[in-house]
Amino acid sequence: MSCGVSKAGFLEEEAPRLESWLNKNMNGEMAYMENHFDKRLDPTLLVEGSKSVISLLLNYYPQELQKDTSYKISKYAYGTDYHFVIKDKLKKLLHFIREEIGEVNGRAFVDSAPVLDKAWAAKSGLGWIGKHSNLLSQKVGSFYFIAELIVDLELEYDYAVTDHCGNCTACIDACPTQAIVDPYIVDGSKCISYFTIELKDELPSSFKGKFDDWMFGCDVCQDVCPWNRFSKSHKEPLFNPNPSLLTNSKKDWEEITRDVFAEIFKKSAVKRTKFEGLIRNINFLNNSD
Repeated sequence: MSCGVSKAGFLEEEAPRLESWLNKNMNGEMAYMENHFDKRLDPTLLVEGSKSVISLLLNYYPQELQKDTSYKISKYAYGTDYHFVIKDKLKKLLHFIREEIGEVNGRAFVDSAPVLDKAWAAKSGLGWIGKHSNLLSQKVGSFYFIAELIVDLELEYDYAVTDHCGNCTACIDACPTQAIVDPYIVDGSKCISYFTIELKDELPSSFKGKFDDWMFGCDVCQDVCPWNRFSKSHKEPLFNPNPSLLTNSKKDWEEITRDVFAEIFKKSAVKRTKFEGLIRNINFLNNSD
């Protein structure tokens, strides 16, 4: 786990970017992105009296990948849903801080509240935001979760690091749906992850044949990134998948039942798309030839 700290306050640089992104409807049907605009940009509105944002990274790069890649699942969803795993760790950290220092007002956030995780992690020196809009680190690439503790403590603050994407356009060139419309700008409404997880309606026929066999999420922009050569497998047992996830054949996925879905994805983030959603995605891939 990596940790960085920045001073809580209004994110001036992010405000116009977020406004422009929303005005262009790049959030698709993710209407929640339009809510709490001010809170997204200012953590002091989320936690009264907050002075510091403690950003944390937790690696999820798996030890083993799916053997049959006829239907692929994003690596972040292999094991137990990260919301539960990280929230527990953050609560322990906050408890430890209180034991050491005394009464501290703070809240833990794991991608489930209006907090611009990547912006805070970059501000805290944990990496830079790459052209694929993910946080990148020279040491460990981009396969990690980001979480925050926002607290009313004055701390020593870290400094942002420089951008090391250079002239590389690997992620832009590789995106199957051309969702990276400009360097550092991803049109969320064109992203395979959006289609396979967030979109509840029928998948658009104009994208048939462009999903690169992803049935839940997509890792293409991360898989091709040169900095991910340095990814090392995680050491968190809760992120280890149900063995069937790694060994299932094309036929196994096509014939998956509700009970088997419940067993394989018992505590997984894949439950977000529900059984019906996964079947919809599999059928879409099947009819894309």
